Amino acid sequence: MRLSQFFLPTLKETPSEAQIVSHRLMLRAGMVRQLTSGIYSWLPLGYRVLKKIEQIVREEQDAVGCNELLMPTIQPAELWQESGRYDDYGLEMLRITDRHDRQMLFGPTNEEAITDIFRKDVRSYKQLPQLLYHIQWKFRDEIRPRFGVMRGREFLMKDAYSFDIDYESSRHAYNKMFLAYCRTFTRLGVKAIPMVADTGPIGGDLSHEFIILADTGESEVFCDQKWLAKDLSGKGVDLNDRTALENWVQGTLVDYAATEEKHDPANSPISGDDLIATRGIEVGHIFHFGTKYSEPMGATVLGPDGKEVPVMMGSYGIGVSRLVGALIEASHDENGIIWPDAVAPYKVGLINLRTGDDECDAACEDAYAKLSNAGIEVLYDDRDIRAGGKFADMDLIGLPWQIVIGPKGLKNGVVELKNRRTGEKTEVTFEAALNQISA
Repeated sequence: MRLSQFFLPTLKETPSEAQIVSHRLMLRAGMVRQLTSGIYSWLPLGYRVLKKIEQIVREEQDAVGCNELLMPTIQPAELWQESGRYDDYGLEMLRITDRHDRQMLFGPTNEEAITDIFRKDVRSYKQLPQLLYHIQWKFRDEIRPRFGVMRGREFLMKDAYSFDIDYESSRHAYNKMFLAYCRTFTRLGVKAIPMVADTGPIGGDLSHEFIILADTGESEVFCDQKWLAKDLSGKGVDLNDRTALENWVQGTLVDYAATEEKHDPANSPISGDDLIATRGIEVGHIFHFGTKYSEPMGATVLGPDGKEVPVMMGSYGIGVSRLVGALIEASHDENGIIWPDAVAPYKVGLINLRTGDDECDAACEDAYAKLSNAGIEVLYDDRDIRAGGKFADMDLIGLPWQIVIGPKGLKNGVVELKNRRTGEKTEVTFEAALNQISA
């Protein structure tokens, strides 16, 4: 993409309403713009990152046997009245009345909707297990939406749901999703620590939040310092071996980690220098709640003995849009964003130091073509502005690599290659730069 043709409204000054780093940088980098309180439009640069995160989440859900579907954003109130949550959920739920005076709502989550789908089409234990998910926009009417996409009212979430015949099978589904989450966050380039958590309005007796440690996090968290060095990639774990998977999950959780609601200072097994007390950003939350929804909503199947039994259920959420902000909180410097390779909107920023110079223009066009032909996503800054502005914008938007082409380098047969994360700059031939980026 040529920057002269790309919609990238960067800002030099930080808007006054932005309180945390990710909000400031997303506004300055032209990733989002607020439409109204807590609701944002995703501009081209931000949308590219959002879609890349979404795709990684999708691939890891598919890898554990989840089936993707798509449920509506608007739900009938009667489903929530069946489950008993309509009155309990509180003012965060946006309630709507349609032209026929039917009570509707903008879904904050989808336990009721998915249970309704299940109960209409699944009759026998022989059709179990079922793992279903979608990636859809949600709405929660936060009383004080703040921190940009980190705590907005409208947000993109992946929510998955498991249905099983008994507790053992349901726990296996929970473990599979636990592993999928660990693999997802590893691919995204961040460490998200699974912490024992409160189940809140979702309900149930087993729950873990996946937390990225950050000073600007919304809640206080506590964990053993061993988590900082722990490998959470889940490599080599056999999903189909229930015992091996259970052992891996329990082995992973052997070190202490808990959210503020679950942390008991008086009885904590970790204290002193071994205990990290900091703040964290929730990017995922998984729940096992058994028959909380299946019993009141009549989601039953015929068991092996021919008797009707309510299915055991779990739900599993990842904040896709929130992750964009969380990744920035975890990876930035004084000049701007530093994207992990897997989610960077483009891999390379190509900078023409003297647009309009025939030799520079030709060299940049050649480099742009070769990068594109090699399958490398490149943003070519061909704008006729001062070099300082080009450098500042490239650092701000945080692409992993920068290739700078100017008259002086061309005379010596080299380009400048910059690694955004380390800040290291080297003068190499373009071919060498291409080989290093490709590697």
